[in-house]
Parts: sequence; structure tokens; C-alpha cells
Amino acid sequence: MTSGLSPQDFAKRLDATAADTEALLIRLLSDAPLPGEIARPSRLIEAMRYSSLNGGKRLRPFLVVESAAMFDIGRDAALMAGAALECIHCYSLIHDDLPSMDNSDLRRGKPTAHKKYDDATAILAGDALLTLAFDIITRDEIHRDAGVRLALTRALARAAGIGGMAGGQMMDLAGEGRFGDREPPDVARLQQMKTGALLKFGCIAGAILGQASRTQYEALEAYGHAFGEAFQIADDLLDVEGDAAALGKPAGQDAAAGKTTFVTQLGVDGAKARLRDLLNHADKALAGFGAKGDVLRAASHFVAERQN
Repeated sequence: MTSGLSPQDFAKRLDATAADTEALLIRLLSDAPLPGEIARPSRLIEAMRYSSLNGGKRLRPFLVVESAAMFDIGRDAALMAGAALECIHCYSLIHDDLPSMDNSDLRRGKPTAHKKYDDATAILAGDALLTLAFDIITRDEIHRDAGVRLALTRALARAAGIGGMAGGQMMDLAGEGRFGDREPPDVARLQQMKTGALLKFGCIAGAILGQASRTQYEALEAYGHAFGEAFQIADDLLDVEGDAAALGKPAGQDAAAGKTTFVTQLGVDGAKARLRDLLNHADKALAGFGAKGDVLRAASHFVAERQN
């Protein structure tokens, strides 16, 4: 099944959400302390801005905005939830880049936070972005029903925590042999947690905000699962076949670190075949939404075909 949305129209929607997310993050990361805050130290807020502004495609907030639009949720409310998700994503990138993790010097074509500042500032900037995310996700303007905000907050915490992104990162480090003998990981499960959990949250967030039926929720959950794995396979392929200038970071990092990926498990051709299967699964999951699913349908094809 193909989307009824042209690539040009999809790109415009993606760019518009990125611009709106950027503007909202600028406002959320202002110098002025909020009620209950004492001060916002200038070096900390500067590092938080450095690591979260000019932040690329803003795919995760886009998923929140477009999944919410399927249930006629207001754009401002969805953007606020998307900004919370993006804060968690940006915190994770800061920490992933640290010498104790991936030891990366470049992120999006510029020095990583610990290279721009120092390790301690980078750690605190990540901590502060993570904490800010939960300040944002509980705000009244996201939804008038406190029960909906609670469900959204719990889902975000589980996507980011032990059984989601943080747990996936631990499995990834274990797979590199960081803690003794190398533990060959279950790549699909690892990536469902490390990368896929936040992406899937972006898809189910709209269902939570829209108080969707169980069938609708499960459809978006299935779509988000396929989307997350497709994103990671495309990322693994880019690490093998991509251009460093387009990626904004060195290519071949996974191989250099000895990581097990979809490509090392399936080979390039096998990974591409799996990617095609996942696109079919994503399309089928959205079938019940009809034309309302066109934007998300286009999004899964976009991540599969991206060059960075």
C-alpha cells in the first residue's frame, strides 16, 4: 500500500513540525526560572540548548503530532508532548556520546557536548533534559484530563527507562564485552528497547491523547513496533553504506566497536529484505485508519529511504 501523500507534501509537514518544535524548545529552555526553580545556571542552560536546538528532523515529535492529528488533538498540545519526548532523545544522545559510552567526537556534524564543554557539564545537561521532559509531559496544556496525562507520563517513563531505552543501552554495552565476556545480544529485542521504544512512544502518544479504542491503540502500537525496527535497520545500513558527510558523524562506527547489528546478523541483502517486510507490516497496521493514516504511512517509507 502506498501513501496518498506526495514526498514533497510529506517533507513540508516534517519541516513545519521541526520548526514548531524548535520554537517551543527555545521557549522551554529560556533563561528565566519557572515557579519553584531558584536559578538556571548559564553554562548548564547553554549546554542544554547546544545539545537540543538545531536538532535535525525532529522525527519523534513529528510522530506525536501526526498520531495525535488522527484523533483531532490540538497541535499545540501534541507539540508539547513531542517536546518532552525530544528532550529525552537529546539527553540520550549526550550520554551515548560520552567517553564511557560510545566516545563520539561528532554529532550532527558538530562537536559532541562533552567535546564542546566537558564531561561533567555534558552529564548534567543530559540529566537536566531528562528531568525537564517529565516537567513538560505533566503540564495541564497537554490534556485537560489528569488521567490522560498520567497515562502519557507512565508510557514515556517506561519507554525511556529500565525496560526501554536505558535497558537497551545496557544490553548494547554488554554485547560489546564491556563487563567481561561478550554477550551476543538478541538484536531485535535490544533495538526494540534502545531505539524503538521512544519511536513507538511517539506513535502511541496520539492514541493516548485521543483516548483511542483498544483496536486503534493496538494498531498504532503495531505500527510503532514496525517503524522502530525499520528505523534501526536503515540506520545499520547507513553505518555500512552511508557517507560520513551526509551522516554528520563518522560511518563504520558499529563495525569498529564490534557491535552486533541487523546487518552483521542478516547481511546487507537480508537486512534490506527485512526492511521491506517491515514496511508492509507498518502499512497493514494503518489500514483501518484509511486516509488518516497517510502521513504515518509516508513516514515509515521516509525512514527506510533516508540518507542520514
